[in-house]
Amino acid sequence: MSTTPDRLRLLSANIQAGSSTRAYREYVTRSWSHVLPNGKRLNLDGLATLAQPYDVVGLQESDPGSLRSGFTNQADYLAERAHFPFWSHQPNRRISRIAGSGNALLSRIEPAELLDYALPGRIAGRGVLLAHFGKGASAWSLAVTHLSLGAKSRQLQIGFLAELLSEFPRLVLMGDFNCDSDAPEMRPLYRQTSLSPPPERVCTFPSWAPQRCLDHVLVGGFKALNYHAIPAAGSDHMAVSVELAPA
Repeated sequence: MSTTPDRLRLLSANIQAGSSTRAYREYVTRSWSHVLPNGKRLNLDGLATLAQPYDVVGLQESDPGSLRSGFTNQADYLAERAHFPFWSHQPNRRISRIAGSGNALLSRIEPAELLDYALPGRIAGRGVLLAHFGKGASAWSLAVTHLSLGAKSRQLQIGFLAELLSEFPRLVLMGDFNCDSDAPEMRPLYRQTSLSPPPERVCTFPSWAPQRCLDHVLVGGFKALNYHAIPAAGSDHMAVSVELAPA
């Protein structure tokens, strides 16, 4: 596939480490799913089916291989099941051998470079995975991240991202931001980078009755088309789908 972005389909999904949550009470009644692998393979197969039509997929809360995932690297499993030739995983947080979490990238386009960075914050364990595609006039970049729950930590993290991504004219930043796209802490991204707020305000959490707009795909240097949320195989977050066209 050409590295020149022309009608690329992108997906961003917080996959909740393959768990299934369909009501607030299940955070308690299904709390065992945070430490045991039961039932996750079926959800991962559903996610693989969801991912197949896309050119690039960014994942958050992807387990790199611990007890709760059956010691399976979930990004590797999804790449194989959905036939993505290129994938990368950035583990950010591990609780002994019980649970792990991180960002991941699945791609049908070979990245020219892959980089990962730890994000600042009051509690360690957040990061950004950055991929560069193409060269020269066709170059573009895509970053996958998962920001903190607290606004003060998000301010630090977004400041870091704004500086990191400030030089890329064609850019995508996707992930679980844990805040609305128009939250005050998001403003440095729009001031210091080519990124713009999403074309639609799409709520993604909780997936069974979305009320909060936490997951976004921000785009700079492209036209963002058909921007919408879709179920992510039982995750408590909806996934966000978008099509990119040349600006």
